[in-house]
Amino acid sequence: MSAKAIAWIVDDDRSIRWVLQKALEAVDITVKAFESGDLVLEQLKRGTNTPPDVLVSDIRMPGLDGLQLLAEIQRKQPDLPVIIMTAYSDLDSAVSVYEGGAFEYLPKPFDVDEAVDLVQRAITHHQQQHNNPAGEINIGSEIIGEAPAMQEVFRAIGRLARSNITVLINGESGTGKELVAHALHKHSPRRQNPFIALNMAAIPRELLESELFGHEKGAFTGAHVQRKGRFEQADGGTLFLDEIGDMPLELQTRLLRVLSDGEFFRVGGHSAVKADVRIIAATHQNLEQQVERGDFREDLFHRLNVIRIHIPSLRERREDIPALVAFFLNKAARELNMGLKSVSPEVERYLSQLPWPGNVRQLENTCRWLTVMSPGQVVQMEDLPMELTADGGMESVRSGGDWQQMFRLWAANKALSGQEGVLADVVPMIEHLLMEVALEKTAGKRQEAAKLLGWGRNTLTRKLKEN
Repeated sequence: MSAKAIAWIVDDDRSIRWVLQKALEAVDITVKAFESGDLVLEQLKRGTNTPPDVLVSDIRMPGLDGLQLLAEIQRKQPDLPVIIMTAYSDLDSAVSVYEGGAFEYLPKPFDVDEAVDLVQRAITHHQQQHNNPAGEINIGSEIIGEAPAMQEVFRAIGRLARSNITVLINGESGTGKELVAHALHKHSPRRQNPFIALNMAAIPRELLESELFGHEKGAFTGAHVQRKGRFEQADGGTLFLDEIGDMPLELQTRLLRVLSDGEFFRVGGHSAVKADVRIIAATHQNLEQQVERGDFREDLFHRLNVIRIHIPSLRERREDIPALVAFFLNKAARELNMGLKSVSPEVERYLSQLPWPGNVRQLENTCRWLTVMSPGQVVQMEDLPMELTADGGMESVRSGGDWQQMFRLWAANKALSGQEGVLADVVPMIEHLLMEVALEKTAGKRQEAAKLLGWGRNTLTRKLKEN
């Protein structure tokens, strides 16, 4: 990248302009700052001997906003990379920015080093005379998330807005992989055609071939009529294969052939059927490990793994939990035709630190439960279901659950309640429980109980008196 590179910054916030200008000048980038988009257009109209290599613009400004400025730049100087800054870090913003032709978008508040790196990449991109393609769609938001990990997902969806390329989505169960697949379809040129989903783990093994490829009349017992499979149903659109890691090896071979040739045979059929289908696959499993074990075909893996999108677990995006709770409570109230509930600050903090092994799906189900079962309009700690509290944790311990995680929940509950001296209370309580169990195990024989606990008999006697 040339040391004489020029960046233009436009933001009505003087402090933002100042911070970015100082940071970029520190890496030998010449900066010209503007307080409005109108001033930028005026400067471009007058012409300049030193045109910019990159434009960094806020999205919300008085007068001409960032997207309007972006549209004008695309019309007048389409090869100029534009970075849009926005405090509205949702899927709508990301897609609108990308479909407008932006090079990248930068969520506020941003890390200065990240901003500088982004500007440098844009300058390199400009100097190499590459253009970023623009999309042509504008639809509503389906996914909530301001966490950095979710911003990467939004960026990926935005970049793929005009693509028919195969995508592999991976992430834990309940993270919203099908939502992302839907978004990829709705933001693609195939959006007017069908989106067909098939969960490999939900269909009996012996029926999967017929589900995928259909069957002819009389192909097997019960096949009374010809039936189209999911590939034919998705013709011209998108086929979402969820839990692709559960696909049997023999079907993997057939799928690979379809992806290579674009045609297949129905079960019991003799005529090839053609289908123009975009494949989006998803899994919570590690396909690389399955390939190494021989459970998944390596050639199919490479065919599916063209673009990969990782969906973060809820534990990796805890800052999104309050917004998700509000969204799901609102959704549940509408769907169940019940009064809208909200959560107290204490409950919001508590829910934000839970491990959520079932991820977003578990959180949504919890919000539905609270909508029905919580007695008041504002959900309090005592209204939470038992499995999310210390009491529920003890039940989980008795049923073989993760006692360490449940103890963590109990400790977090105590900490959030503002109670002091938790450690002083909990250590004697745990010792008392352990002594009770040891004495039960040894039928009250203190010498043997002390050995189980790793103590001397006098220590056990003293602690029994203390407790």
